[in-house]
Amino acid sequence: MSRNRPGRWVVAIPMALLALATIYPLLFTANVAMKTRRDYILDRFSLTDALRWENISTAWNSVGMARYFVNSLLVVTSSVALLLLFGSMAGFALSQLRFRGSAALFLGCLAGLFVPFQVIMVPLARTMADGGLIDTYPGLVLVYVAQFLPFTVFLMTSYYRTIPPEIVDAARIDGNSVYGVYRRIMLPLGTPALLSVGILNALFCWNDVLMALVMMPSADHRTLMVGVTSLRGQYSDDIPTFASGVLIAALPVLVVYLFLQRQIADGVAAGSTKG
Repeated sequence: MSRNRPGRWVVAIPMALLALATIYPLLFTANVAMKTRRDYILDRFSLTDALRWENISTAWNSVGMARYFVNSLLVVTSSVALLLLFGSMAGFALSQLRFRGSAALFLGCLAGLFVPFQVIMVPLARTMADGGLIDTYPGLVLVYVAQFLPFTVFLMTSYYRTIPPEIVDAARIDGNSVYGVYRRIMLPLGTPALLSVGILNALFCWNDVLMALVMMPSADHRTLMVGVTSLRGQYSDDIPTFASGVLIAALPVLVVYLFLQRQIADGVAAGSTKG
């Protein structure tokens, strides 16, 4: 054990520094959120002398954060539900069903991972405008599904490939249709992967700003992350109130990560086991 201690310190010290660098912005934001505007202007890095919860109340009530929170919850829930449905179906088909062109189709899904939203932003916005989907909840949901579906299909296909094909063959011999195999066999077996992918997609959709800003230009339909930017004025900035809005937006993500961090790690590693 003593021989391994120097090696452990070599790993532990960089990891501790990385953890500190990750936690510090959150602590700094929380500290600024508890300050008055005057205290922040005088010394932005000093520790606050009191917990001023009125900043959070101001951020919540001043620009309609409650409405933005509901908007985000509605869009994220709908998007994740569709992503899990389509992703699990595609993953089952690409991993367990034998049909011509499945490999090319899977490679096409992988190619979608390398296309950033900025590349397709203008033509996509025009297409959605022609279809009357700009500034609508279904429009943003469709954009999220299209953007994150390749990632979902990749992870679900990789996970389903670890399931022995003999299980599917036995279910087909017992008289199950393809849909019956998917519903009775693959969905229960894929619950861990579905949970992991669902959490990751929820975090992606919740933290998005660019796609929501393009698809939801009006104030009534803004998501929470976009609504936080409304706390900053054009000619004046109330940084403590803005930091309070950032904390409000980050709180659901922190809660999800603290309670489901193992599932998130499993979801990241799901595609590395096979395929």
